[in-house]
Parts: sequence; structure tokens; C-alpha cells
Amino acid sequence: MSECEMIVEVKHKNKTLTSEQIIKQTEVIEKKLLSYTGKAIADFRMIENGDRVMVCLSGGKDSFTMLTLLKKLQQRAKIKFELFAFTLDQAQPGWDDSKLRAYLDQVGIPYEIMTRDTYSIVKEKIPEGATYCSLCSRMRRGIIYSYANEHGFNKIALGHHRDDLIQTLLMSIFYNGQIKSMPPKLLSDSKKNIVIRPLAYCQEADIIKYAARMNYPIIPCNLCGSQQNLARVRIKRLIKELAADNPKIPSNILHAISDVQPSQLMDRKLWDFRGLTTDIMEN
Repeated sequence: MSECEMIVEVKHKNKTLTSEQIIKQTEVIEKKLLSYTGKAIADFRMIENGDRVMVCLSGGKDSFTMLTLLKKLQQRAKIKFELFAFTLDQAQPGWDDSKLRAYLDQVGIPYEIMTRDTYSIVKEKIPEGATYCSLCSRMRRGIIYSYANEHGFNKIALGHHRDDLIQTLLMSIFYNGQIKSMPPKLLSDSKKNIVIRPLAYCQEADIIKYAARMNYPIIPCNLCGSQQNLARVRIKRLIKELAADNPKIPSNILHAISDVQPSQLMDRKLWDFRGLTTDIMEN
């Protein structure tokens, strides 16, 4: 199910609610999202006084929600930091950013929408039926990093949420044989960019509901969105099935990322297994 379909489904379910009830529910969800976002920012010192934060606005529900929450936190925060929205038009067929521009003008956030035809390159390089995500994200990341460097932004905000983090962990274990995920704060390989993920504690279900109520001008992705057999879709389905029996499973997986115990794993770079001895042997 695409982002647009999920949001439409939520809107359909809300048809029986009064406007007062919808407003109340929106306030409750917004308060929860703001709390989780503020906690993540504080826990990992994502944003500090004087930061110039470039918010990567893809046109999806997650990045729209992140931008809204950061704007509200900016207005309440004791520290001063800048927000700038950056959108990359990858020249996908059907791309229309007219409503996006109108939205950003309305909320008063400075922005730039840059056009770079990465779509044609990805379609040319990747065989039909294979996953486009790796090459597409690599090219997009390079453009984003370069733009941030050229324009003096010291923080780059991405809209990955809790579910993205836990799905990435399981994908890495199952398909790559590594224990890694998406860190909430990351220094790029070039040491020039700090990437932050303010929604690291936020649940996708809450974001879907919030985006439906905010009526964002969502721009669907026609590239990866058309590939229904992605590994991430299968992992997402697996977690959902497990959570049906135990709702704590998603939060437990997130907690596992932040409570790593090297002595209980097998990585010899992190723990000196060969050097372990007992007091009896030493005596």
C-alpha cells in the first residue's frame, strides 16, 4: 500500500467523526509526536544553538511531518536554529511540485526545489524487476550532501521514523549478515556532514494519522513505489504479524538497537573472547 493509499484509508475511517473530534485527535497525536521528536533531539543532541538545519523534504508523509514538528519546536525552543527545506526533483514522470511550492510559501519556510534527472540514470542502470533503492538513494545522498556543503548547512534532517530503523536492522541481519541500522545521528564518511533523524522514536502509524489530518500535498514516488516485492515490504509484514501477537515487539527491537551487549555476541573486534580467563586459571 502506497503512502497516498494509507492516508486516504485513514481519512475514510474518519468520515464518521465530527470536526471537533478530529481536531482533538489531531492535537493528541501531535503532542505525542512532538514529545518523541523532542526527546530524540535531546537524547542525541541533534540540534544545538546556531545550527543551520537543512530538512530533506521528499514530498512524502514522513518528511512533511518532520518539517511541521521541527517548525513547532523551533518556535518553542530556547535555542536559536534555522530551518530550510530542500526538495530534489529527480525528474520522475508525473512529478508536480506546484502544490508543494504553494504549501511552503504558505507556512513561510525558505526552500529550494532542485531538478536533477537521476530517474533516467536509475532506470538505465538497473534491470527491470530489480530494486532501485540502493542506486537511487546513493545518487540522491550525494546531491544532498553537496548542496548542504555549498550552502553552509551543518545539519541534514532526514524523515526516517522508528519503523524504518527496526526494519533496516532486520533487513541487514537477514540479507547482509550484519547488525546495523539507521543511527539517529551520523557523521558522513567525508566528515563534512552530520545527518540527523528527529523522528527516530516516532511510530509510522501515528505519522500516517497525523499526515491525513494535516492534508499535506503528498507527491508519490513512482520509482520505488512501483516495486511491490521489495525486501522492506516483506520485513514490514513480518513485524506486523509478530506485533499482532505481542504489540511490544516493535519497541523491543528499537530498544535492542540502543542496548547492545558485545559480550553476548560474536564480534571479536568488540570483545576480547580469546583473552578471557578465569581466576582459577590465573592462580
